[in-house]
Amino acid sequence: MSGHGAPAIDLSHLSGKGHLRLVVVAASWHTEIMDGLLAGALRAATDAGIQPTVVRVPGSFELPVAAARLAPHFDAVVALGVVIRGGTPHFDYVCQAATSGLTDVSVSSGKPVGFGVLTCDTEQQGLDRAGLPGSSEDKGYESVAAALTTAAVLDGWQG
Repeated sequence: MSGHGAPAIDLSHLSGKGHLRLVVVAASWHTEIMDGLLAGALRAATDAGIQPTVVRVPGSFELPVAAARLAPHFDAVVALGVVIRGGTPHFDYVCQAATSGLTDVSVSSGKPVGFGVLTCDTEQQGLDRAGLPGSSEDKGYESVAAALTTAAVLDGWQG
């Protein structure tokens, strides 16, 4: 299971950090899985006392450009998407572009980018990670927790 070894998620340390500005950029493909990811992301933001901005884009390939444009205006960005392997190399190209693009946004902007892009062999793998009833993981929640925790660390950095 991919969640093996994950740290415990506790957003209570963000109490008083409500000034952090968060944008969640969410793709639109695979509606059921995306609805679960987005619900988990919004739940995590609420647990941290933050009201995020949500921006929707067509697919995972468009996540990096939206994140790049939005990053200067926020303390953290979360990118949510789903790419499910098909019978062509398209899967590899989209996954690589999204991963590289979002990494570039984080490094060039100095802002944490929560990586909530599911790269699955099957639709069931996505459903298992979407935070839906019966899912074993909640990657939307985890992505927001990671981005906000990192933003809080950087916010307190005096180096």
